[in-house]
Amino acid sequence: MTDVLLILFVVLFPVALLYLKEHVALMAKWSTLIVCYIAGLVLGNIGILPLSATGLLDTISSVAVAISIPLLLFSVDFKKWRELSGGAILAFLLAAISVSLVAGIAYAFFRAKNAESYKVAGLLVGLYTGGTPNLAAIKTALNVDKNVYLAVHTSDIVLSAVYLLAVMSVAKPILKHFLPLKNWDTEVASPTGLNFTTQFSDYFKKGLWKKILMGFGLAAAIVGVSLGLSTLVPADFQTMVTILLVTSLALAASFVPSIRALPMTFATGEYFLYVFAVAVGAMGNIMQIFNSAGTYFIYVAIVLFGSFILHVLLCSLFKIDVDTMLIVSVSAICSPPFVGVVAVSLKARKLILPGITTGIIGYAAGNYLGIALAEALKALGG
Repeated sequence: MTDVLLILFVVLFPVALLYLKEHVALMAKWSTLIVCYIAGLVLGNIGILPLSATGLLDTISSVAVAISIPLLLFSVDFKKWRELSGGAILAFLLAAISVSLVAGIAYAFFRAKNAESYKVAGLLVGLYTGGTPNLAAIKTALNVDKNVYLAVHTSDIVLSAVYLLAVMSVAKPILKHFLPLKNWDTEVASPTGLNFTTQFSDYFKKGLWKKILMGFGLAAAIVGVSLGLSTLVPADFQTMVTILLVTSLALAASFVPSIRALPMTFATGEYFLYVFAVAVGAMGNIMQIFNSAGTYFIYVAIVLFGSFILHVLLCSLFKIDVDTMLIVSVSAICSPPFVGVVAVSLKARKLILPGITTGIIGYAAGNYLGIALAEALKALGG
């Protein structure tokens, strides 16, 4: 496969998939991100890619994740913090503390078994504070091995599904014996401004393309400035500094109302994550992923469920009610799009806005927390 054909496949496969999800009922049931990973893995393991393709795929994945960060963060509205109750803010901080502590403990246990244990701890802190965008960004910042990344993400997909099912079924009946109960009415709070159900056809609405290109151009400019500034630090730190600069500049841009109001930035950022998924999947070796899957499955399980248990204990100490604790936990572990369905299942619709807002702030904080923890653990012993 020539470089041109490879680039076209990586870039256009997500476009075709988004189109099919909107027009074919069966496709709508599948996670776009997972299908993109699978497509990439199939492409990379059927023997048609030359060895030289790895360098090109690595470049595509790095560019895609860098562009996705500002696009995903432009819609962050820090003024939403004013709308959060003190309980939601505290619950979010306790969730971040919980996952950081448990990831550090898991690192100590797996340190002797895997040279990249500190990187995995950083990945999981970013993932369970923010979400997949943070996982992808930290993978790039820390130069995580592609097979390690895929094994971690695959384990998370399975375990997060178990976690989500538990939260919507048995968690509240059990935890109400340890956490206070509060009667939340059924009022639906005002929307956050973010649209998690954007359709592919929305890109073709009249008058949007100019604004979409403006958002993309601004994101590209932020990446370019960050790359330029990163040359001021030693080469070993340039990728990490670039990711942190992109995150910081994007958050600064989000304070400008006209930038925050640009349409389709979040959806476009998700598209670049899908491109990243295809490229990273194509670099993965299925046999190596399966051979290491058991270790990473246990690692992820310890961090996910261990941090959840610690979060419950801390919320009990600070007398945070069970619904707030669970909604904020879901926003951190599973990301904002899952908040609505969980809030409905818990009959706590008024917590939809606080849950989505803490999840969005998690997107903003995840890169800093994950990279900081990984670097701290590396300094302590690698």
